[in-house]
Amino acid sequence: MSMKHQTPLLDELEKGTFPSFVKEIKRAAEHSDYAQDLLGLLELSYKEKVTHWKHGGIVGVRGYGAGVIGRYSDIPDQFPGVAHFHTVRVNQPSGFFYTTKALREICEVWDKYGSGLTNMHGSTGDIILLGTKTENLEPIFAELSSKGWDLGGSGSAVRTPSCCLGAARCEWANIDAMSITNEITQHYQDEMHRPAFPYKFKFKVAGCAVDCIASIARADMSIIGTWRGDIRIDQGEVKNYAQGGMDIQKEIVDMCPTECISWDGSEFKIDNEDCSRCMHCIAKMTKALRPGTEKGATILLGSKAPIVTGALMSWVIVPFMKMEPPYTELFELVDKIWEWWDEYGKNRERIGELIERLSFTTFLKEVGLKPQPAMVKEPRRDPFFFWSEEDIEK
Repeated sequence: MSMKHQTPLLDELEKGTFPSFVKEIKRAAEHSDYAQDLLGLLELSYKEKVTHWKHGGIVGVRGYGAGVIGRYSDIPDQFPGVAHFHTVRVNQPSGFFYTTKALREICEVWDKYGSGLTNMHGSTGDIILLGTKTENLEPIFAELSSKGWDLGGSGSAVRTPSCCLGAARCEWANIDAMSITNEITQHYQDEMHRPAFPYKFKFKVAGCAVDCIASIARADMSIIGTWRGDIRIDQGEVKNYAQGGMDIQKEIVDMCPTECISWDGSEFKIDNEDCSRCMHCIAKMTKALRPGTEKGATILLGSKAPIVTGALMSWVIVPFMKMEPPYTELFELVDKIWEWWDEYGKNRERIGELIERLSFTTFLKEVGLKPQPAMVKEPRRDPFFFWSEEDIEK
């Protein structure tokens, strides 16, 4: 199919080293009017240096307040294919595992009703289906739901929880990240599909502190697998690493953030009292070191990207929590946090921003968490410990 629109500016973006989104849109444009007019609209926006997308109206499917992002063009007569160009978010399986049959189901529905453009997976974690008309939303949802798929979260709601692949592919996972994510998704169905919060709330679950899913930077609540007790050491395997050419002093000892490791050439020692369980040494010496046997999770709160205010990283609110079905302790904690956030949060204020505004001390008292030394925003700096007048008098 020939292109409807000339795109000299977009063509320049195909000439770089990295994969180009323009190339992918052009591939879709070979059989999609949506993608044809999307190229034309983008070219005009690049030429005029202004966007031609506007907000207006609420779109969705019956019974759901979330899952569809409305998007309209302000020049529909010029580019009718993108007069409506709504995004559909589909809840992805935990760990992003698919069968080819499942992927074909989604692609067939999307080729039938949408632009054919997808985003697998964005920072939200969802399957993102980019570009369809308002009248197609109900048929899309009907076909997807009849095959067992559901919409994900959007707006001021619980966003679709996501996780690393956990114990399914990684022997160092300290928790069953996929099970926890599925339980959170099922438990908070109403909160995910019907926005009722001050703003968005994201869960991300990582099997260990390597945090392949970047939960500490991208989730309002990060659940990261950890352990209690000593790291298990196989001294024979440590020597094998040294004989194999690893510079243990440089690559392991000197890289330990808490300086709790020593190596004299014959014995590898860890002062577990000072270990922060960052997983660096274990990830580098997988045959020699293993986490302790009592597994659980560290719960962190508050990270976000710099949209309304600056970026935040999560910080610890519960150093160690056993994570076993039915995860009652976790859900009770989440409900307390949401109750406080609902009461005091401003419109479009994330939970981390609310804590910064009203103080960590207030948060701990309201939620019923006891202060602990692990609750520091930065190691050995800015501890969230404050004293009331009553404490000073004592």
